[in-house]
Amino acid sequence: MKNPPARLPRTAPPRVTAAGAAAAVIALLLTGCSGTGQEAETGPDGEKFTLSDSSPAAGSEIDNFNWAMYAEPFSLDYAYAFDYPDNTVLSNVCESLFRWNADLTTSPGLATGVENPDPLTWIYTIREGVKFHDGTEMTADDVVASLSRHVSPEVGSFWASSYQNVESIEKTGDFEVTVTMARPDYAFNSSLVGSPGVIESAATLEESGPDYGNSTTGVNCTGPFQFKSWEAGESITLDRFDDYWDQDLLAKSAQVTFKILPDANARTNAFQTGELDGGFMIPSNAIDILKANDDAGTMYFGTDSSVQSMVFTDLEGTFKDVRVRQALMMALNRTALVDAAEQGYATTTDALTTRNVWNEAAPETVDAAFDSLPATPYDLEAAKQLVRDAGAEGSKFVFATASLNAAFDITARAIASAAKEIGLDPEIQTMSNDKYTTLFSDPQARDGVDLLVTSWYLSSNEPLEMYSVLRTGDFSNYGGWSNPEFDDLVNAAFGVEDPNERAKLTAEAAKLAGEEVVWGPLYETVTTMWLGNRITGADPSINYMYFPWAAKIGGH
Repeated sequence: MKNPPARLPRTAPPRVTAAGAAAAVIALLLTGCSGTGQEAETGPDGEKFTLSDSSPAAGSEIDNFNWAMYAEPFSLDYAYAFDYPDNTVLSNVCESLFRWNADLTTSPGLATGVENPDPLTWIYTIREGVKFHDGTEMTADDVVASLSRHVSPEVGSFWASSYQNVESIEKTGDFEVTVTMARPDYAFNSSLVGSPGVIESAATLEESGPDYGNSTTGVNCTGPFQFKSWEAGESITLDRFDDYWDQDLLAKSAQVTFKILPDANARTNAFQTGELDGGFMIPSNAIDILKANDDAGTMYFGTDSSVQSMVFTDLEGTFKDVRVRQALMMALNRTALVDAAEQGYATTTDALTTRNVWNEAAPETVDAAFDSLPATPYDLEAAKQLVRDAGAEGSKFVFATASLNAAFDITARAIASAAKEIGLDPEIQTMSNDKYTTLFSDPQARDGVDLLVTSWYLSSNEPLEMYSVLRTGDFSNYGGWSNPEFDDLVNAAFGVEDPNERAKLTAEAAKLAGEEVVWGPLYETVTTMWLGNRITGADPSINYMYFPWAAKIGGH
């Protein structure tokens, strides 16, 4: 895959590099100090940043805008859309039965309502008058065909676990679909704001077959933008769909082009020169530079559901003993890591979820859930002792990483250095950005890998979504961890209708996973968004993964 060259201005703007910063902070991370020598900006009251609900609404239409992408999508097939690049594009082209709003609430989408007359039945009323991009009208047949792909072994959907309890999906009216469960599953409905609820034309699915969603075929959905072209390794272009059903969300730009720029420095420079009009997931070491450049655009910070975590992908090797996993967590000064890697634009956590996805539970239940999680405070000597007690001194492991941005580089170096400090022997395996994303969808890509780092986002207001993926045999249980008590708790939680009682069971499962250090939570992030001065309108929220955010972007 050919990466596009970075086009620099006559006078290049300030550049940021990862290697020098990483080398400078490793010692600080291991000694308990923090900082990188670059002071981050703070507000008048000392705050690092403030969260915004939105950017100013667009006041005019524009012909086009260019949006940054750090990697190429794996696919535009919603069944395989499992990462940031895929969903950043797809959310503007394909839509789900329900919408995920900027405040992480849900509202009607392609379904106008849902009934749950008994624990095993979900009845969806499908919106009438919705057209696919080829001009045909959406009906219940399309909904049945689209949802049924997640239970098809031939398709092998990455989201199949959301349909684990589904017994049948049937058309029960021209605009009505009934999903029948084999057992109660009160988390199912919440999943339909994301990829599990996307609707595509049944005829297109049939005609495209295995080519559906690739760079030549594209997709034929209902969103405010329609697929135009995909130049592999370079860009994806979408055109406005003028016959979009939601008149309040008609696209204000005639076109959007997603530019694939794997190099973080190239993206940052392109923001400042105007080659790129905007982007999400801004490299943390570029944030203060961009904040100071008012002439070029504006930085925004918003709601996120992402936690940066270590994922132990082989529990039969060096990390088989939980004491070794605990030791690596204790060898990391996560407060210093946040300062060094994220420039302070993050918060340390002992949880694999953010609090905001627990918003349907009572506050006291949420407090109890987070308070019960085991803490792994920085203690280098205790970590060394745990490695000795486990008989793991000198044990080798392969740590997969990629140069996604400076923060990722610094985090990887810090983890590797901490591992060496406590007597382990890490081998860093650096991959391209595109190849790294396949680690989360292709088991063969993980062969020989013991450890990786992920920024794992939840795609619903249901914390059970996180812990369900750690059950025995689940698609995203990358390390093959198995705990029958944990499985029983999670499976029982699915059958609890009351969200507060369900949250209590989820909390028990979270505590078990924490004690076993199945994944190692490092810190939670905020959604970062840069808008060049030519455009406005988008919301800085993680909901951009499943909401047609680009439709709101226009001129001032």
